[in-house]
Amino acid sequence: MLMQVKNSQFLSGLTMLVAAALTACVSVPEQFRGAYPDLAPNKVSSADIGQSIRWGGMILATRPDMETTCFEILSRTLANTMRPKDADQTLGRFIACRDGFLDPEVFARGREVTLTGWIERLDTRKVGEFDYQYPIVSAEFISMWPERQNVIIYEYDRFYSPWYWRYPYYHPYPPMRPYSTTRSKGPRIDVPPGTGAGRTIDTEG
Repeated sequence: MLMQVKNSQFLSGLTMLVAAALTACVSVPEQFRGAYPDLAPNKVSSADIGQSIRWGGMILATRPDMETTCFEILSRTLANTMRPKDADQTLGRFIACRDGFLDPEVFARGREVTLTGWIERLDTRKVGEFDYQYPIVSAEFISMWPERQNVIIYEYDRFYSPWYWRYPYYHPYPPMRPYSTTRSKGPRIDVPPGTGAGRTIDTEG
C-alpha cells in the first residue's frame, strides 16, 4: 500500500508538471522587456501625449487604408508573459496605427495583441451613441498571440487514501479527477518596426 501511495504522488506531480509546461512555454519578446509608465488607456490625458506605452488587449476591428493599418483594441491587463489576461475586466479602448498593410483576415476581431509605441493624440469617436475619447497610438512593435485552446487533463486524486473503498471491493488505485487548463494553439506573430507583414514565432516549445 505504501508503494501505491508513492505511485499516486508521483503521477500527480508528473501531471502537474505537464500542465505547467503547456501553459508556461511562452517566450517574452525582447521588445516588451523593461520599464514602461503605469498608464492605462482610460486614464490618458493631453499631458500624456508623446508618452511611451506597452499595452495589449483584444482586437475589436482592423482597418487598413492607403498607407497604414489601424486597430481598435479593447485594453486588458498584461500577464507576466506580456500576453493580455483572459478576463472580462478592461482598461478602456485605444486605437493603434502603423505603416503598411496588415490583413484583417489575419489580425481578426477577437485576437489578442500586445504592442509598444507612443501616444500621438486623443480623438473622440462614437461608440454607439456615446462620445468616447480614444488615445491614438503610433505602434512600433506588435505581437499577435496564439489562439487559446482549453484542454482537459486528468490527474490522480492527491488526497487519495490507500484505504479508499467502494462496495464490495477495496480499490488499490486512486480515482482520476479532471481539471481544465489553457494552452496556445499555433504560433505567435510578431510585426517588428519598419515591416508590413508579420513573422511567426513558435510558442509551443
